[in-house]
Amino acid sequence: MAQSLELLLLQILMPDNEARRKAEDQIKRLARDPQVVPQLIDLIRSGKIPNVRQLSAVLLRKKITGHWQKLSDEIRQLVKQSLIESITTEYSPSVRRASANVVSIIAKYTVPGGEWPDLLPFIFQCSQSAQEDLREVVGLLLFSSLTETIGDSFQPYFADLKLLLLRCLQDEISGVRVAALKAVGAFLESTHDESQVVKFCEYIPSILNYSSKCLSSGDEDIATIAFEIFDELIGSSTPLPGESIKAIVQFSLEVCSSSDIKISIRHQAVQIISWLAKYRSNSLKKHNMIIPILQIMCSLLIEATDSDLDDDLSSDRTAAEVIDTMSINLSYYVFPHVFEFASENSRNVDPKFREASIMVLGLISEGCLEMLKEKLEPVLHIVLEGLRDPEQVVRGSASFAIGQFAEYLQPEILSHYKKILPHVLRSLQDASDDVKEKSYYALAAFCENMHEEIVPFFDTLLGKLLDSLQNSPRIIQETCLSAISSVASAADKAFIPYAKRVLELMKPFMALTNEEDLHSRARATELVGIVAVIVGREKMESNLPPFIEAAITGYVLECSKLREHTHGFFSNVTEILEDGMARYLPHVVPLAFSSCYLDDRPAVDVDDSDEDADVVGLGVVSSDDEDQDEPIVGNIRIRTAVLDEKAAAIQALGLFALHTKSAYAPYLEESLVIMMKHSNYFHEDVRLLSVIGLKHILTVAHVILQGHNEGTSKMKQILDSVMTIYIKTMNQDEDKEVVAQTCMSVAQVIGDFGYAAIEPHMASLVESTLVLLQQMSACQQVEFDSDTKVYYPAQNEVLMDAVTGLLPAFAKAMGSNFEPIFAILFNPLMEFVKGSNSPKDWTMVVECVAEVAQNMGAPISGYVNPLMPFVLKELDSPSATNRRNAAFCVGELCKNGGDCSLKYFDDVLQCLYPLFEESEQDHAVRDNAAGAVAKMIMAHQNSVPLNQVLPVLLKVLPLKEDHEESVPVYTCICNLVLSSNSQMLQLVSDLVVVFVQVAISPLETREVKLQIGGAVSHLISLYGHQMRPILRRLPPAYARALAAIVPKG
Repeated sequence: MAQSLELLLLQILMPDNEARRKAEDQIKRLARDPQVVPQLIDLIRSGKIPNVRQLSAVLLRKKITGHWQKLSDEIRQLVKQSLIESITTEYSPSVRRASANVVSIIAKYTVPGGEWPDLLPFIFQCSQSAQEDLREVVGLLLFSSLTETIGDSFQPYFADLKLLLLRCLQDEISGVRVAALKAVGAFLESTHDESQVVKFCEYIPSILNYSSKCLSSGDEDIATIAFEIFDELIGSSTPLPGESIKAIVQFSLEVCSSSDIKISIRHQAVQIISWLAKYRSNSLKKHNMIIPILQIMCSLLIEATDSDLDDDLSSDRTAAEVIDTMSINLSYYVFPHVFEFASENSRNVDPKFREASIMVLGLISEGCLEMLKEKLEPVLHIVLEGLRDPEQVVRGSASFAIGQFAEYLQPEILSHYKKILPHVLRSLQDASDDVKEKSYYALAAFCENMHEEIVPFFDTLLGKLLDSLQNSPRIIQETCLSAISSVASAADKAFIPYAKRVLELMKPFMALTNEEDLHSRARATELVGIVAVIVGREKMESNLPPFIEAAITGYVLECSKLREHTHGFFSNVTEILEDGMARYLPHVVPLAFSSCYLDDRPAVDVDDSDEDADVVGLGVVSSDDEDQDEPIVGNIRIRTAVLDEKAAAIQALGLFALHTKSAYAPYLEESLVIMMKHSNYFHEDVRLLSVIGLKHILTVAHVILQGHNEGTSKMKQILDSVMTIYIKTMNQDEDKEVVAQTCMSVAQVIGDFGYAAIEPHMASLVESTLVLLQQMSACQQVEFDSDTKVYYPAQNEVLMDAVTGLLPAFAKAMGSNFEPIFAILFNPLMEFVKGSNSPKDWTMVVECVAEVAQNMGAPISGYVNPLMPFVLKELDSPSATNRRNAAFCVGELCKNGGDCSLKYFDDVLQCLYPLFEESEQDHAVRDNAAGAVAKMIMAHQNSVPLNQVLPVLLKVLPLKEDHEESVPVYTCICNLVLSSNSQMLQLVSDLVVVFVQVAISPLETREVKLQIGGAVSHLISLYGHQMRPILRRLPPAYARALAAIVPKG
């Protein structure tokens, strides 16, 4: 058989294709028998030509995994001995290498169990051999391959291994140094011992020295291995010595700034800098590496780019990613240098400098948003000047920057709309399609947050957009449609006169079927949904059927983006049709289900090639059965289009349920299963929408199951399942927005279903809330920084607003019974006051405490002393939001604080007084100050100097903005009137003016107005002779409004 196998292998090496094909078929059959193993071993030892011996070893490597357990001990021993013999005596390097590869596979099954005790000592012996080929091919090649499979078995030899590799990294033979470098990388990848990772830092000087020499001599591939090692070190959670990081940075900067080095190597160097900025930012600060990095990155932005180069590898593109990352993690260190660079180069004669100066401002918009807001005037001057630049690349960069500003510098950027929009309008007519496309992006981003401000520009804007839509290439039409959507949303009802024309224009777009046109069809579908929301059900419902039909038809086309926007379209249609959407559910719900069930596993490219690939015929001997080795996985890519489609589908399902109520019953159970499954999805966008969807499902389940047999138990089961998911998300999810939305959903559940529904989960909810307040939850941890050895708690306004919103929800559900829980949460909450310099944190605490006091009632008295001094200080805050919340809070503390609050009354009135003066421009602040005074009067009337307070209070009435204060304010005043309080009765004329304005206001409730009417009636009964002339002087509309609320008779 061995002879026939050798002949077959020889045939594979022949140029005759037919002979090769027949030989391949026979080898596949023979290779299924375990007896092929000794035959191959025999050929490795005695094959007549090297290619046959090598091919025998390659085939053995492919088949040994499936056959090893079936071999006798004698055969196994023969295999091991023969391979060692081949490695040490074979003169052909390719055969030795192929045999070594087989050893690495067998070792995976034998070394961990102690079945090959001689292997590791043999490897060490070969590694120190005087023969170069043994040191290189045998020892170190085996190290680099074995560490991938049996790395843990090297642990007892770690000290010897470290010394050996250090020596080999300085070996005079280049091949030995390369093999040592590969072995370091492989061992580092395989080890999980942090102490060993730190010791690997001792290799860094040798690695850098060798890599520099290789780069100088033109051998650039060695640097690739070095950067892979650095990548492993940086990506580990192990603290790394600062000097090691500094050395890596210096080397990486040298590489990425050298235009003579291959672009792929420079790209790797920039990526290392990017990882350091993300995961080791404190080391960069400590060793003063930030400015050198920024100087090189900014110079790369200016570097001319080869037009034939892959965009992902271009120097300016990779440098931009680093600057973006650094701005997010090191914002206060990045901004001064970037702003200086932009200011100095915005008028440079070289357009590349002008382009870079503007681009860099756009790149730091997310990370340096607070500093950019402070410098918005000079920054806008640079960027708007760029929109008028004679060079296309500069104008395009400026359009990009405006779009970034619009996305991240809200709301401050909107105050400059009068200056920005005319420039953007001119850019829409640019001669360059690239500039036009970026201008549409800028316009879409800017208008997304606008409202009535857009109206003066609206006609001109929409006219130009519609003209461009009908006269531009398809790629421009897509971004143009996106801009029209944003402009329409901003204009709202002002868009209605154009709705009919736009809808007509969308019909041909929604009929496009060519693959290259489907993204434009997707944008058109999105736009029709937005128009439907603006126009409303009454005028839109009769026009919707053809668009709904087109959307359903488009779903079957192979375009994930179109399916995504189709789900978004149905979400919008559902919001306006509400129960009218029920008739479409049988058609649209299955589409959403289909998207949710899409295969979303990461797509992979498999690379099973190795150093044996140069052998003729290698590709045909790979196994075709289940015994083949596991392939090496590389180049993983996530299907982001499917992800977006799933997110849109889940959102649609939630809205279908919420708006169609009982009609959604046939789909409820499957939707619940989908939401629960996707609440643990790998991407945060899908998890967030699942969290929202679960709340909608709960709401609808309550409606559907009411009155059903076993409805109560079924509802409890669903509620418990959802709450379990919510609590798990609060504890374990790593995304702040997902956790924030979960906290808001929990608060809504408590509000909708009451304390009894969530009582079984209350202990877990309190524990989760406590951990979040202590900023120790999974989503609040940042990467470990080696120099400080501490975790920096994540400061996130949205997250903590949602977390602190749970406390009032608990208090509202539990009333005074919340006090023992509040006692647990109080000190962690107050840490945001003690340990923060952020006014946003301060007002967050004040608002939370105010609402807890409002809902918990009298037990808040135990907290008045630690709270009141801080809250009084906040009344003088430069922020209107802070003053407003503080005024609300002091009112609730005085109202519910009992005797504990009395000693603060004089201080409270003194601190509130400035809020009643004309210098206070914010109406909501005044309204809450009025509410606070009213609550003080109602709580302890005798402790308030009414003769001084009432004239000041009436002067700011009626309430202008915060009508939630109407009940306490007007109840207080009416009570004083009805009790014939002498101080109040002296102000009858002022009272009537206030009462009349309340009576005519469309913003006040009927209950408040009737209360006012009762007070007016009482005044008339006491002071009819004084009241009648006053009432007769009222304008007819005011008189009628007042008469309508005064009790008859």
